[in-house]
Amino acid sequence: MMMNRDLLQNATAVVTHIKTENRVMTAYNDYAYVQERIQKVLQERYLQHFELYVSADGKEDYWELLKQDVKSGDRSVQLVAPIFDYIESRAFGLTEANEDSAYQTFPTIMNNVFAYPDWGVALARIPVFRQNGIGYEDFVFAIDDASLKGFLNQSRQRRRDLDRHQVTVFTDGPHGMDKELSPITRMVDRAEVIMKNEVKQEIYRSIDQFFARDRSFFHEYQIPYKRGILLYGKPGNGKTTLVKSIAGSVNAPVAYWQITEHTCSESMQEVFQAAANMAPMILVIEDIDSMPEQARSYFLNLLDGATSQEGMFLIGTTNYPEKIDPALMNRAGRFDRAYEIKLPDAELRLTYLEQKGLGKLLNKESMGTAARLTEGFTFAQLNELYVSTALEWHYEQTAHVEKLIKTMKSDLHKGQTLSWLKEEPEIRVGFLAM
Repeated sequence: MMMNRDLLQNATAVVTHIKTENRVMTAYNDYAYVQERIQKVLQERYLQHFELYVSADGKEDYWELLKQDVKSGDRSVQLVAPIFDYIESRAFGLTEANEDSAYQTFPTIMNNVFAYPDWGVALARIPVFRQNGIGYEDFVFAIDDASLKGFLNQSRQRRRDLDRHQVTVFTDGPHGMDKELSPITRMVDRAEVIMKNEVKQEIYRSIDQFFARDRSFFHEYQIPYKRGILLYGKPGNGKTTLVKSIAGSVNAPVAYWQITEHTCSESMQEVFQAAANMAPMILVIEDIDSMPEQARSYFLNLLDGATSQEGMFLIGTTNYPEKIDPALMNRAGRFDRAYEIKLPDAELRLTYLEQKGLGKLLNKESMGTAARLTEGFTFAQLNELYVSTALEWHYEQTAHVEKLIKTMKSDLHKGQTLSWLKEEPEIRVGFLAM
């Protein structure tokens, strides 16, 4: 019986090994068949042999550019052929630049072969069937090394040129990292940033020095080519405006990373890898205090890595500095400086209101009164004051700015004390004694 059991176990192992080998061979045969068919189609169409390449550094700007080229109908890219017949090869979506929100249709990036004939390069994102769903593998074909190098260098330059007018937005979602390119719809000039001059000058000086073409400063003083600053203060005080002005005035790529409860080590690694590919660049980490507890150690390790921040200027923002892990600030190489973006004083409030155009609706005396009475207001609340004043002027041809400020202060007090609904005094019903 013992002998029979051993033989049975050996036989089972052999059968399992054969089945595994068969699955591997089948997968390889499928892989080779798809590759061969793509190369044959490319040869028939362009009368040249296309060799298969693989990316070894993860710098794949050309896929993002391909998406833009396909959606915009750029003539430099051609749809060669779909890959599988019974997988979707067309998509639809709203036209971003169309005010009427018209729909457009376009080929999908996955399950299609695209070519840039002028460069002798083709791209294919091939569906891969797995137990947990359909994934994909990226294939890059080129007629020779020189063609591929030329295409990659051109793609990198195109991406850096585009990054002057768009930002890469990373958002940690429940199903992984969402990444999109968002156009900068309005550039914010540095003159529009209203804050104390000494702090403003210090921040911009560090930014300009970092992105100067001559980096002798870092070599001369043996300073690592990476910096990090933390901006903290109450909501609505101009942190976002400051970051927008930096993004719009620096000749470098900018990425925004929105921390959420879904942030984890995998998404962190993805963001930092993408940022490293874009370097030198600016990485803005919004609401850094929201980082989940279980992910903080990994984040600190990434910041401490020898090359993790090379060529990276980190800008962290928070409305709640008391919630930030002290380890972010008590060690050099993480965030070098922290700047409090304070509530504007009367002088800054007046400057802001003048910049918004309130002076067109009020006389000089009323402007001074508005600046004086709005103590404790953030820039966001000052903006609301301007909007309310403009609406009142538009409909009534007059503006009672003091009354508007009083109403806003009352609403602000209710919000702070959570006393939005107050019960009226009890109404008694009865007869009056005469």
